[in-house]
Amino acid sequence: MSSSDVFELIGVSAGPADEPILRGLDLTVAANGVTVLAGPSGAGKSTLLRLLNRLDDPVAGEIRWRGRALTEWEPTDLRRQVAMVFQRAPVFPGSVLDNLRVASPEVSADRAEHVLDHVGLPTGLLDHDASTLSGGEAQRMCVARALLTEPAVLLADEPTAALDRAARATVEELGRSLAGSGVAVIWVSHDTDQLRRLADHVIVLADGSVRASGHLDELDVSDDALVRQSVGAPSP
Repeated sequence: MSSSDVFELIGVSAGPADEPILRGLDLTVAANGVTVLAGPSGAGKSTLLRLLNRLDDPVAGEIRWRGRALTEWEPTDLRRQVAMVFQRAPVFPGSVLDNLRVASPEVSADRAEHVLDHVGLPTGLLDHDASTLSGGEAQRMCVARALLTEPAVLLADEPTAALDRAARATVEELGRSLAGSGVAVIWVSHDTDQLRRLADHVIVLADGSVRASGHLDELDVSDDALVRQSVGAPSP
């Protein structure tokens, strides 16, 4: 994998300067398939995700993507290529089309219908009041909104945590589909069953540092009990 295909974190610390959440991370994050960030609550998973499109900046160290330091990118340009969806889908007043136009003000109805279809939503929803959508529909609408900028990477911060089982399965399927179409997906999850369904790569964080990274078959046999627990390793 070339340097253009990865995020590189070099000596990265983030959070309050006097008590950083992440401390001195040296890490390569694959920018293909689905990478799941796992580990205990408070380990820094969401903090790491937010660093990757400059919603937050590190207090020390450097992050690179496509061979350039993130500080060399205009934040708006970066976020069009490294998009993010959150645990609770932000829904703006107005129709579904109005919500899509938050990301792409000039988007045509035909293009909007195409992106709704891509995320598995009926195109007839375009003129519906976005506030009437179910949780799962709203989350897929937000993914559609992110896709309008044609990102290379989609960051997902526990996007199914507030959804019921059926909606969760639909959003997971969408994540896998996007990864299959060439959009790299970096997904925070506390759900080990979900991790095992989704992950091509796993990064386990604990106490502000990387405890382990790799493929599930490697982490399942780790000598570190916390790593095995974090990935839901089968009992020996």
